[in-house]
Amino acid sequence: MPPPPINLADHEAHARTVLDDNAWAYFAGGAADELAIAAGRRAWDALRLHPRVLRPLAGGHTCVELLGRRLAHPILLAPVAFQRLAHPDGELASALAAAAQQAGFVLSTQASLPLETIAGAVGDDPERGPLWFQLYLQHDRGFNRELVRRAEAAGYEALVLTVDAPCHGARDRERRAGFRLPPGIAAVNLAGLPPRPPRPAGPGRSALFDDLLHDAPTWDDIAWLQAETRLPLILKGILHPDDARQAARLHAAAVIVSNHGGRTLDSAPPGADVLPRIADAVGATLPLLVDGGIRRGTDVLKAIALGASAVLVGRPYVFGLANAGAAGVAHVIRLLRDELEIAMALTGCATLDALPPDLLTG
Repeated sequence: MPPPPINLADHEAHARTVLDDNAWAYFAGGAADELAIAAGRRAWDALRLHPRVLRPLAGGHTCVELLGRRLAHPILLAPVAFQRLAHPDGELASALAAAAQQAGFVLSTQASLPLETIAGAVGDDPERGPLWFQLYLQHDRGFNRELVRRAEAAGYEALVLTVDAPCHGARDRERRAGFRLPPGIAAVNLAGLPPRPPRPAGPGRSALFDDLLHDAPTWDDIAWLQAETRLPLILKGILHPDDARQAARLHAAAVIVSNHGGRTLDSAPPGADVLPRIADAVGATLPLLVDGGIRRGTDVLKAIALGASAVLVGRPYVFGLANAGAAGVAHVIRLLRDELEIAMALTGCATLDALPPDLLTG
């Protein structure tokens, strides 16, 4: 029997022995040559923390302010689809673990459990972190409207609109594995979505540009969605300062700097590389979050030092889910929070709201 995991890498290694090839290809894989995945990890590793010593640290904490809430720590669980591929309890286990560890939780549009089930299980917990609903805009506005209404009625506190995936990336690992959803697992919150109206086919026509992308969202859809909901709108998948400025002009509540975990555009820059430029572009006008490649508490501290208000993790908690259900997810969150506290103590930082400007080197 292998020893219990003591870090996120251990969780990943053990999850490989638990998940079948089909599920492993889906959760661990990325686009094309998976350069973006590797670059994301290297970007955090390249940053160095410059410690200070003999500073007063008693009474320190990991609390942060985000969208009008005071959070116990800046760690949220990113939206990940079809979590029942990893464990029978799926998103329910992840949400319960997040609530127990005071972490924010973002439910995917493509969750394998109903959005009402998740909100009903954790919504009344006074100690939980934020509960957000991630949205992929579908081709039918009436369906989108109803999905948003369901999220509002269930008690979700914000919408997280993914903006960086007008189409799937070329996911070689999934194709090699012949990825398919097993019977009984589906995007249940998309049940009842009307079929896309057919477009004329013909020689020389692109199935992407002449068909699918006609329904891809644009900046005009941001204004439409804001008019349809009372919830704050967060845009996930921003990598360019000009797009962040446009999000601020349209009064987005926040932006998530993300390359979609390396699952869409291979060779896209890591969030760690572009976060400082985006922070410079929007200043204090727009809260920033970041994801991609975060595996240590030191990474969380680096992200805050670069200008983020909080971070999201995806694959690590799914690996914890595969290993031990809700307990595994809770362990992943606790490891990151404990490591963050250690990193803060060893760099002389008692709180996250006043990090020294020379904390990062390299």
